[in-house]
Amino acid sequence: MANNQAGNLTEEEITSALRECYDPEVPVDIVSLGLVYGITIVDDWVGVKMTLTSPGCPASNMISQQVKDRLKKIPGVGDADVRIVWQPEWDASRMSDEAKAKLGMKK
Repeated sequence: MANNQAGNLTEEEITSALRECYDPEVPVDIVSLGLVYGITIVDDWVGVKMTLTSPGCPASNMISQQVKDRLKKIPGVGDADVRIVWQPEWDASRMSDEAKAKLGMKK
């Protein structure tokens, strides 16, 4: 286990780390895109339930691995898993206002 003691991990800390993960085709992080549906923390294990912008996303494995690798760099995280789900289906309404603005979309 890393420096933090188990139980010190917070959802905010996990979310902050996930803001460093991107779909390579979109210049907006996965949190702002609304792709993260849930975070589970059990002792030093973190699970992320997320989706992608489309079921045929060619970067699916790369994004999952990027998320898992980033989570494992957080002090206190011993292991991490990513589960890709398709329900509820993602659409642009899940994006933050900042993400919509960055992509030139109206709010």
